[in-house]
Amino acid sequence: MPVNTEGWVTEIACQQILSQDASVYSVQRLVVAERYAHLVTARLLFDRYLELVRDCTFSIIRPVIGSDGVQFRLFASSLALLSFAPPEYLCGQGTGAVHLRINGGLLVQARGAGRGTFSFLTDREEGGLRITVQLSDYCPLLLGGARPSLLRRLFFKITQGYIHKAMTVRFLSGWYRELTGEKVRARVKQVRVKEGEEPEFEW
Repeated sequence: MPVNTEGWVTEIACQQILSQDASVYSVQRLVVAERYAHLVTARLLFDRYLELVRDCTFSIIRPVIGSDGVQFRLFASSLALLSFAPPEYLCGQGTGAVHLRINGGLLVQARGAGRGTFSFLTDREEGGLRITVQLSDYCPLLLGGARPSLLRRLFFKITQGYIHKAMTVRFLSGWYRELTGEKVRARVKQVRVKEGEEPEFEW
């Protein structure tokens, strides 16, 4: 995806699919110019995303970090909508990553506990830095199981699927504005990132 530094529109590449085992794969990517690369780390992306979740939900959902991991709790209760293992921080030559392994939560099927990963990634590429938010192998409770009905798939798409995508697009476009100082709006472009898999349906 080319770096767009002109005009007032930036492009965010997106893909959301339901895999054949009824797990969700969702990815959103943005490329910023090389001159901004030193200002972005995967760990900073992770920290800022937690702030966004709290602020956008008016603290209805409260990210809590503890020795046993990360939880997205409902209000001030101990009820976790999503529960993750402690963050895994990785750093390589021109790359960075924070991986959160899904442990469970009210929004996760029983079969989904212990599988699935929510990741924040940075990768240098020619002319810029690619920033990625990726959710893989997630088994949402709304889908019910490995063979969700059409109604369940549609309901997930217009609720949790839409909310996750909208929040991530807002997160990435906000990052772009903060880094560049440009008051831009995001144009979402559907792409195929994950190869070798035919999704049951795509949105």
